[in-house]
Amino acid sequence: MSDFEPKIIAFLCTWCAYVAADTAGIARYKQKPNVRVIRVLCSGMVDPNYVLKAFASGADAVLVGGCHPGDCHYISGNIKAMRRAPLLRKLLEEMGVENGRFRLEWIAASDAPQYAEIINQMSEEVRSLGPFSPSTIK
Repeated sequence: MSDFEPKIIAFLCTWCAYVAADTAGIARYKQKPNVRVIRVLCSGMVDPNYVLKAFASGADAVLVGGCHPGDCHYISGNIKAMRRAPLLRKLLEEMGVENGRFRLEWIAASDAPQYAEIINQMSEEVRSLGPFSPSTIK
């Protein structure tokens, strides 16, 4: 299992988290190459079905990154994401998805080092969990 490289799908809001990811790449912050980024307008627009579909399609983990509460360009979109997250975690748990495989993080546009740290940390946590088998999610 030491050669296992997790596949992480990251839904990043276009105004903050995506900018941080882009800046982390431009600044050449050291980060694992395990992430496939999907740019969304707002973290509040990430339908829970997108997360389920990511797992069903073979993702080992999913990250939803959004603006800090109070800084959303769509006023309360990230509050919607925050309210959905506990329900989504419960649903994922009932479907057999371990707790460390889904994360919701607030990442400001200026948080490029934090973004790289989140990706590296998440990659290591998921590596220790091992590959995810989507057979429980339909």
